[in-house]
Amino acid sequence: MSGSKRAAAPTVEQINADVLTQLASNYWAPHSQLPRKPFDVKVIEDIYRKELLGSKFAIRRVMLLEFSQYLENYLWPNFQPEKSTQAHGLSIAVMINEKFREKVPAWQVFKNNPEHFPAFFRKVLDLSLADESVISIREQALLLTFIIHCFNSLEEDLIREQVQRLLSLAMWVCLLPGRLEQELKTNAKYKKFWGIIKKNDGKADENTLARLNFERHFMSRLIDHFFSILNSIPETGAVSQQKVHYCERFLELMIDMESLLPARRFFNAVLDNAHLVVKCRLSKLAKRKEGKLFTQLLDSLKFYAGFEIDERTGEALTDHDMTNVHYSRITSLQRGAFKYFPELKKFSMANVGSIDTRNKLLSHFEPLSTEKLHEIAAYLHLVRPIDSGETLDKEFLLELLVSRHERRPSQLEALNQMPLYPTEAILWDENIVPTEYFSGEDCLALQKLNLQFLTLHDYLLRNFNLFRLESTYEIRQDIEDSVSRMKPWQAEDGNTIFGGWARMALPITAFSVIEVAKPNIGENHPSQVRADVTVTLNLREAIKAEWEGMRKHDVAFLVTVRPTRPYGTKYSEKEPFIPQVGLCYCRGCEIEGLLGENGEVIEEGIEPRPELKGEVRTYRVWLDPNQYQQDMSKTATGDEDVYESFNIIMRRKPKENNFKAVLETIRDLMNTECVVPDWLHDIILGYGDPGAAHYTKMDTSVWTLDFVDTFLDVNHLKASFPDYEIKVTTDNPALQKPPFKVVFPAKTSGSKRKHNEDKEPEVKGKPLLTVEPYVIPNRGPYPFNQPKKNTIPFTSTQIEAIRAGMQPGLTMVVGPPGTGKTDVAVQIISNIYHNFPEQRTLIVTHSNQALNQLFEKIMALDIDERHLLRLGHGEESLETEKDFSRYGRVNFVLGRRLELLKEVARLQESLGVPGDVSYTCETAGHFFLYQVLSRWEKYLSNVKGKNDVAAIKDDFPFEQFFANAPQPIFHGSSYEEDMEIAEGCFRHIKKIFTELEEFRAFELLRSGADRSKYLLIKEAKVIAMTCTHAALKRRDLVEVGFKYDNILMEESAQILEIETFIPLLLQNPEDGFSRLKRWIMIGDHHQLPPVIKNMAFQKFSNMEQSLFTRLVRLGVPTVDLDAQGRARASICNLYNWRYNKLGNLPHVMLWPEFRMGNPGFHHDFQLINVEDFNGVGESEPNPYFFQNLAEAEYVVALFMYMRLLGYPADRISILTTYNGQKHLIRDVINQRCGDNPIIGRPSKVTTVDRFQGQQNDYILLSLVRTRAVGHLRDVRRLVVAMSRARLGLYVVARVSLFQNCYELSPAFNQLMQRPLQLHLIPGESYPPTRKVTDTVMSAPLVIQNMPHMAQFVYNLYKEKIRMMSGRHMSMPSLRPPAVERRPREERTQKEEPMEAK
Repeated sequence: MSGSKRAAAPTVEQINADVLTQLASNYWAPHSQLPRKPFDVKVIEDIYRKELLGSKFAIRRVMLLEFSQYLENYLWPNFQPEKSTQAHGLSIAVMINEKFREKVPAWQVFKNNPEHFPAFFRKVLDLSLADESVISIREQALLLTFIIHCFNSLEEDLIREQVQRLLSLAMWVCLLPGRLEQELKTNAKYKKFWGIIKKNDGKADENTLARLNFERHFMSRLIDHFFSILNSIPETGAVSQQKVHYCERFLELMIDMESLLPARRFFNAVLDNAHLVVKCRLSKLAKRKEGKLFTQLLDSLKFYAGFEIDERTGEALTDHDMTNVHYSRITSLQRGAFKYFPELKKFSMANVGSIDTRNKLLSHFEPLSTEKLHEIAAYLHLVRPIDSGETLDKEFLLELLVSRHERRPSQLEALNQMPLYPTEAILWDENIVPTEYFSGEDCLALQKLNLQFLTLHDYLLRNFNLFRLESTYEIRQDIEDSVSRMKPWQAEDGNTIFGGWARMALPITAFSVIEVAKPNIGENHPSQVRADVTVTLNLREAIKAEWEGMRKHDVAFLVTVRPTRPYGTKYSEKEPFIPQVGLCYCRGCEIEGLLGENGEVIEEGIEPRPELKGEVRTYRVWLDPNQYQQDMSKTATGDEDVYESFNIIMRRKPKENNFKAVLETIRDLMNTECVVPDWLHDIILGYGDPGAAHYTKMDTSVWTLDFVDTFLDVNHLKASFPDYEIKVTTDNPALQKPPFKVVFPAKTSGSKRKHNEDKEPEVKGKPLLTVEPYVIPNRGPYPFNQPKKNTIPFTSTQIEAIRAGMQPGLTMVVGPPGTGKTDVAVQIISNIYHNFPEQRTLIVTHSNQALNQLFEKIMALDIDERHLLRLGHGEESLETEKDFSRYGRVNFVLGRRLELLKEVARLQESLGVPGDVSYTCETAGHFFLYQVLSRWEKYLSNVKGKNDVAAIKDDFPFEQFFANAPQPIFHGSSYEEDMEIAEGCFRHIKKIFTELEEFRAFELLRSGADRSKYLLIKEAKVIAMTCTHAALKRRDLVEVGFKYDNILMEESAQILEIETFIPLLLQNPEDGFSRLKRWIMIGDHHQLPPVIKNMAFQKFSNMEQSLFTRLVRLGVPTVDLDAQGRARASICNLYNWRYNKLGNLPHVMLWPEFRMGNPGFHHDFQLINVEDFNGVGESEPNPYFFQNLAEAEYVVALFMYMRLLGYPADRISILTTYNGQKHLIRDVINQRCGDNPIIGRPSKVTTVDRFQGQQNDYILLSLVRTRAVGHLRDVRRLVVAMSRARLGLYVVARVSLFQNCYELSPAFNQLMQRPLQLHLIPGESYPPTRKVTDTVMSAPLVIQNMPHMAQFVYNLYKEKIRMMSGRHMSMPSLRPPAVERRPREERTQKEEPMEAK
């Protein structure tokens, strides 16, 4: 690993003895036993000077203060705009920065006393412009960080109001007069507003004018302040790291502003007017090695400053538009040169293409004097006139003119020429791929995913870069792991030898490039580069099979190592990786296949695979043509040929190895005309009205909806629309039965559609809802003909979610734990299927498990099985015998076709028609037309209108065919009833022939691939896949012509931003428009986000933010489900505070399981305090691999106690917040009870993160940490942890640590109202007999600590064995509890990814 270190968290003892803890106890701590002292400003001054500034803002000191609720309970409540000191304001800024670093909500505190925030913000702005005599550079950098956080929190009204004042049109007062005139000339609207600003300034009083002038000049003055610090850095000699850090932070702020349209609209001209990019490029810092990160940030700023967007309109500019801008700039200069600067006559007469490169421009401008260059720049309004007294050097003027007029490379061309595999230069550059120890303090050369994006190109590009780099981090970990295991050493002869081995890597015995194909037209890189890699598989059979099983398109890495360390040198994780192993090169490749004995690639799918002799294997691989081109260009200039040096090939686990396919998908999207529906475009970019895509604002809204089987009865319907007056079209109660069609009042205001003259009036101020019951036509006499019906009594909020999902537009449903998200999703799918039978719906989820749950519920509703299709590899785990994969559906159709043709043969026989009409679908179609339909029409003409009940039965032509149906078919009670039965029978027959007509294509298409494509693009109406499958297979889906009208996404808050976006574009646009009509997203942003392994991408780049969460932050309307049916009401209270009005469904109070107490426990939930065991609390054998032996023993003892009382093992799950603890608990179970048939193992032992989306009756939870709260401080993780249990939740933790955490206090305050020692009722047994409301007569057994619990369970077990011994010959023994056991810190970590902080 790289040698970066992370600060150790302070222990509880250190915290308690700390001066800050003592101050907190006296002045502001919420759980302090001491009387609180009055506010003393000196306390703030002392803390700031000694503890913050004095420690150089050490993370441990800042963490301690922020965690003690210093900001919430002391700094902000006592802030007074006129009186508060500089230290007070700076302390607040430091605490806010720490909250952002810890990724906890930062701005809530200002909702108390919001009227003071403008004064505080102004204080920050004033201090950020002060010189070093007032405030140090380190403190100024902290203030810059605070301002950056403000710019990234524009969804907060309080922040937005202050920030917008700095970024208005009025800031153009800072522009040069000529430049200002030029800008206003190009936009008449701005010129008009400028006149209004000037007019208002004339009326303003002195104080207002002073405030306005400060705000207008602030950004310009901040840039000047930055220049003064930048220019103070020398080119050689010692440099202040604080100044370098300040400059980096400043560029980060500039990048953030330039990448936000509202910020850059007017600021871009101010930035350009200050020539920031040019001055930074020429600065001394850019020439120093310390300026590496500064230069990388500057490249990013240059990219955004010249981004392809029209600032005024927000429209994306095409390559053609950018070329026009470039041409107009250079021709304008040519015209001026021709008129005023005869020295440039040759330049002014040349054509643009011959002079717009850097070298050509320099050749024209370099011979000119400094004064002449100054005149040209002044003519272009780039600098002040020469007579203004401003002196500028020639280097600056040349760079200014050249950089402004040189031809810009196309962003898209640069992207298409970028290699997709990371190389050693990127893999180990910690500015762009930081180590796992990223603390959140430093600035990085990474882009950010925040609220808004400039254009779709910007949106895709940021996601592309971040996805690529996040994959790079994981690749780096894999390479470091595999190569270090191989132990490359230098032999005595200088060659490389390998002293170890790795499962995922092998030494290369031969490598040769075998094909470099000619470039495609318009490209400069080869169209294809192929190579052969030879290895020796001298391995165990299982591992050998893994290598031989590598599939086409699997990605591998080719590595060159040249170690300098002699044989036997020990590898150290603490030292930098590259020098130890001598890694020189790393290149990616894609497997084409294994070569057979004939030298040809063995094709996939050939069964059985040919067996190869010996152990030598050769793989044919594709190399990256872009990378090959770049490497060969360097080789041509004298560098080493990389491709003759490889000596290791490394493979990766297939599940973690799909990054290249996803990157190719994103790049494909950027190269196609990315058509997002008009109604979604601005919302995805984060602009305009957040509610614009809600169905109430869509012109395509449907006002009459068939709710099919959604409602159980008319009373359910009435209860579902409490805000409407309900009018049923029939007064007969017998006819008021579902299904119902509902007519909603059409919108009036702002609608373009014409409404009917006879629109229903509103009643008593409530809008009127017209309900029309209807009868589903009889489908036939067989029991399977009866439609499946919904049985769930949906709540009014769930009905609103279903209604919104049926309407066109964007529907977002926030589903707290246990609120029936999946049931709502399934009902929406069913209702769309019935209301819009010609439309196709795509279902996307994060996991295969969620997709399978959804599918199993869909199958229980009235959706024809032949219209369901499941793509991807997860269908194996569907708990059904039916196969919904592509080939499974093809087999289903072929089998169904044979079944139906048998029915046709039976019908033919019953009618006495000769011939073989059931041979094909085509012959069956003719039979229906000429024999079946004619008989039916004749029958109808005989019985219609005669009102003869007997004739219906007597003349029925298909009586013999339906002889196998339940008899009698006709009841003879009424003409209407029997006629409907007869028509139902014919509908059954007609459906047989309709299905056969659909299956005709399968007789014409012979191959399985063609049949499955037909199924995908024609037959299936509901298609399901995971977001990963969509990202991997987009190109294939588009090529076969896949089409869909609606998307429903489950688990939306767990899907990466880009993986949520890709499913919108799995089809080609029609006539330039997307056919997408509905997008339903169901998720819960209060639960855990997508998993991002690298902390830097998670914290700095905000990559863990899902699109669902971003849209919620933007204010897009959501339907919040508000009634849960999973957990007891008491357990629900532990997390329902996080949601807006989350209540309980009636059954939570009524069902017996919720009304009974938990046998053997005094409480249905309890927080149990666990102290150190043998002086040890948490331990950390490996980074972030946290363990706590005392808690592990306690939860296992608790599990054993429950099993001894008779609780079923499958109803108990053990959860923990760290992977290390999960392994430790499994170890303890294996030692204590795993193989004991009386006790066994719980349903699951896993982490909270892995258990999201699952539930169990009883949850035992270990929180592990005793020194710092760690990642449980993320409230989303707490919500998941508290909401997994239905009937019982028992949490073991160090209470003194968690009780002080501000974010967790709503849950922990409730947990701490009950005793903190476990209270048991040992005399009870499972199943429960005691009601929750019953009083327990006997005193509970209070468990003092973990050894007490272990001993108690051991004794209980012995007692149980004694009682059972009379009935059994031999009983298993239980190991006695080890009260003096050695802590298990020496335990090694298993080879699997850490689910770390």
